[in-house]
Amino acid sequence: MPHRQVSKSEFKAKALEFFRLVESSGESLIVTDHGRPTLELRPYRADARDPLDLLRGSLLRYDNPTDPVGEGDWEAAQ
Repeated sequence: MPHRQVSKSEFKAKALEFFRLVESSGESLIVTDHGRPTLELRPYRADARDPLDLLRGSLLRYDNPTDPVGEGDWEAAQ
C-alpha cells in the first residue's frame, strides 16, 4: 500500500491536521521537497524492538568467516 505524500509547504500549512491523520489512521506520511521524499511521519510504536535483538541468536554456525560465499550457499536462494 503506497504511503500518502505531501509537499513541505503543504505540511507546514497543515501540520496539526497531518499529525491527527497519522495518529487516527496509523499510516505513514511522506513529506517531499521538490517531489523527492525527505521525511517520514509515522505513528510511535512502543513495542518496536531493536533490530539487533531480532537477529541475536540467529547465527547457527560460522566455521570459516574468510571463505567466499557462493550464490548456492544461501538458503534464501534455493
